[in-house]
Amino acid sequence: MKSTYIPGIIAMAAIVVASNILVQFLYGQWLTWGAFTYPFAFLVTDVMNRVYGPKAAQRVVLVGFFVGLACSLVGTQIMGEFGPLVTWRIALGSGSAFLTAQLLDIALFNRLKSGNWWKAPLVSTLVGGSIDSILFFSIAFSASLAFIEPSNDVSWAGEMLPLLGMGPTAPLWVSLGVADWLVKMGIALLALLPFRYIVGVLSKPTT
Repeated sequence: MKSTYIPGIIAMAAIVVASNILVQFLYGQWLTWGAFTYPFAFLVTDVMNRVYGPKAAQRVVLVGFFVGLACSLVGTQIMGEFGPLVTWRIALGSGSAFLTAQLLDIALFNRLKSGNWWKAPLVSTLVGGSIDSILFFSIAFSASLAFIEPSNDVSWAGEMLPLLGMGPTAPLWVSLGVADWLVKMGIALLALLPFRYIVGVLSKPTT
């Protein structure tokens, strides 16, 4: 593996580890602090894709996947007040969502990278982030997928409440997913500036 990939690998691993830790702490009623760090994984993937190509981005994503898997496995062994900090459904949802969304991000980025500089990172992150939220919250908390881990009671996530406290009635996990998705979309827009800057720095010829 090329040494030029190392900063991307370190950044991805740091984001994944930080997000797995921060997801344990609430920010308001609908979010955890991890919701604000995890979306930057898409920034790392897109920078690697733009500067070094899709194979480099894929390698960084695989490192992030295995780091996240390790974090999830550790979490399943740590007991909290209501059971393991990470259930098997959450571990499955997290890993599946991350890998699917990131690989989709890479594929979309490659199809769009010949256009305006902002189009590929914006569209790929918006689509990838949307798929990430849908997959994770559905797998981890939807009652229709309870067969994945029958012993795990997630009935609390199915409590019917106004969406984000003010919309139509929906299961609690849907509000959590929508809030997470909104943060991803917001960060996708904000991340265009650091994307432009970092790509410019890394693309400068060395002397």
